[in-house]
Amino acid sequence: MSKERARRRAERLAVLEREKTVRARRVARRERRRAFLKNLRPRFGRDGRLYHRSRRQRIGIVVVTLLAVAAVWTLIPDTALRIILTAMLVLAVPALVVVVLGRRH
Repeated sequence: MSKERARRRAERLAVLEREKTVRARRVARRERRRAFLKNLRPRFGRDGRLYHRSRRQRIGIVVVTLLAVAAVWTLIPDTALRIILTAMLVLAVPALVVVVLGRRH
């Protein structure tokens, strides 16, 4: 009788050990997935912005852009060309800002 109990106990322990291993694998997989997804999300600063520019930099970007648009509208006589150049400026300014000032975290 005691051999039978010992065999059943050993089977129970083996089943519990397998369940424990499966559970540990699931938890490890979940943690790896959470860590991976956490690294994919962009990191925001305390104020909620991705990239920080000083007030002087932001004002400089706006002033230079407005001066360029004003120069286009005063120096170029053709209205269609003015509109095209203004649109190109609006599209190119973000790329130029990143190239000139770089990305700051």
